[in-house]
Amino acid sequence: MNHRLHLRFEQLEQATNRLLASAAVLGEQAYQSPGPGHWSAAQVVQHLVVAETGIGLYVEKKVLQAEGLQKGGVASFLKSRLLRVLLRLPFTRFKAPTSLTKLTPETVPPLAELRAEWEATRRRMERTLNEYPGKLMDRAIFKHPRSGMLTITQTMDFMLDHILHHQKQMERITKQVAQKAVK
Repeated sequence: MNHRLHLRFEQLEQATNRLLASAAVLGEQAYQSPGPGHWSAAQVVQHLVVAETGIGLYVEKKVLQAEGLQKGGVASFLKSRLLRVLLRLPFTRFKAPTSLTKLTPETVPPLAELRAEWEATRRRMERTLNEYPGKLMDRAIFKHPRSGMLTITQTMDFMLDHILHHQKQMERITKQVAQKAVK
């Protein structure tokens, strides 16, 4: 695996473990929504699993179409940076893309099942990254619904920032669910 990808992959693993631990601490409250129209902690985990599964499958498909991939240019770089900033702002919220919402089952499986599914998805991504051709490092490989085409490094940055964004959401959910339990 490319050194830069390896570093990002390790950060992704740490962020994922932290988020899963945050959900596990809630126990049965992980399935409790903090309010109408808000996701429970388990739904956040489910969203991240579905998103990462989709990203992995898309990247795998695009690697097979390597000849047709365009170079990631300045516009791609700038859009990627803007997305990173927006995901890190505490007050920024995004509606999940419709394509992702359609793939998300209505019922939320147990956290242990979500963890196992995420682990399998992550191991598949790790294999893809281990075999990732060096000649594709500067190629736009993933189409983000809001920022457009991203290189594999920018995709890994997005995946990390996406988890960190939802970690903040998980902390809000934990606080709100705890307040509800006290009342």
